[in-house]
Amino acid sequence: MRLIVAFALVAALTAATTGALTFREARTGVLQQSQDTVIKLLRTQVDRLAPGLGFPPSEAQLRLFAADVAAAEPSGTWRVLVAYDGLRATSAPDDPFEELTPALRAAVDSSTATVFQRVNSGDHTSLVVGMSVIFATPEGEGRIASGVQVFLTVPQATEQAYVDALVTAIQRATVPALGLAVLLALLAARGVLRPVRALRHATRSIAEGRLDTRLAVDGSDELADLSHTFNETAAALEESVAELRGMEARARRFAADVSHELRTPLAAMSAVTDVLDEDAAGLDPDTATAVRLISEETVKLARLVDDLMEISRFDAGAAVLHLDEIDLAESLRRTLASRAWTDLVDTRLPPPDALRGRVDPRRLDVIVANLVGNALRHGARPVQLRLYEGEDPGSAVIEVLDSGSGIPEDVLPHVFERFYKSDTARTRTGGSGLGLAITAENVRVHGGTVRAANRPEGGAVFTVELPLWRDISPQENRS
Repeated sequence: MRLIVAFALVAALTAATTGALTFREARTGVLQQSQDTVIKLLRTQVDRLAPGLGFPPSEAQLRLFAADVAAAEPSGTWRVLVAYDGLRATSAPDDPFEELTPALRAAVDSSTATVFQRVNSGDHTSLVVGMSVIFATPEGEGRIASGVQVFLTVPQATEQAYVDALVTAIQRATVPALGLAVLLALLAARGVLRPVRALRHATRSIAEGRLDTRLAVDGSDELADLSHTFNETAAALEESVAELRGMEARARRFAADVSHELRTPLAAMSAVTDVLDEDAAGLDPDTATAVRLISEETVKLARLVDDLMEISRFDAGAAVLHLDEIDLAESLRRTLASRAWTDLVDTRLPPPDALRGRVDPRRLDVIVANLVGNALRHGARPVQLRLYEGEDPGSAVIEVLDSGSGIPEDVLPHVFERFYKSDTARTRTGGSGLGLAITAENVRVHGGTVRAANRPEGGAVFTVELPLWRDISPQENRS
């Protein structure tokens, strides 16, 4: 649109400028030709009639002279005024000759040259010409002014008609010129913007993940160079992304394989540590301490392996939802009771069967357990668990609040990242470092959202919003 408007403006300006210059030159030419013709004819007629004029002339002679001069124009459009020393006579009786201006009369009085002036008279323009009658001296040595002045007025209706026709022609030519300019603008816009639009669509395709998108390269101009550069960039990006995806896939497969291979020895180690824990009371203090330490670390290692395998399933897209209609409040109570947290967490839950929905009970248990465990481990009591219906119909909101020091502002954007630690000096924690990441993944597969924030009165709050009614898709229902 900007190209079209620019072409139209340039065309309009060019047409207006060209039309104005053409009009000025044509008008000047028409008027100049008319003026020269009138002056030449007047001078010829005056020179022919002047020798028959008596000296000093009478008023009757002046009247006859004026009539004879006016008769030089067959169409009868000339009006003549002849003046001499206070006497004046016109070619038409009682003609006031209002077109004669004092400036023109003064110019004729002060010079023997022929002078002229264009005067607007009502709705038309007239050419007024003034000249002095000159006699040659008897000796032929020069020319002397007779004192007789001749003034002629000629309406320029014909010339004005020519000028009006010229204006009409210019106006008529302007519209096709603008139409041609718009047509050229459309052609230029199509030629310029078509590759730009193609580049925009290709860029959008790249942004949507279709890295095999390429542009057709036509010509050798700047747009062709841009398309060629885009293709090279897209090819390099596709190669880099393919390499990164391969590395990521290998890393995921390695983590999954390692986790799977560790489960068998860990099961054996857990069985041994269970036996040792039973006999720890009969061991000497140092051996008992070592046995308990081995037992605790084995439990942590088993939990880490389980979390790694869970993350691997999410990364591989193999996470499966087993939806069931349940009482959400009852499910949250069972989560707290199974981990002996009932007395450690204050609850604000709706009455039984007041809030039901189709969710995966196991994954809901993981979500709540990870958030409450995180609050108990890194926050401070009292810890509160809330459940209520969301503002959006058919959704539920779960909130876990603690009374600790809150989460540093620079850490908030990273709390759901894997193995992220706000304190780089802290290398060991009670958890695997994957709890919040697993929570976020479980919320995501439910189609919900999770966010972390700090409470104005102190402490952190984790908010989960889950849709309650979902149909099981074929991918979610697979086993």
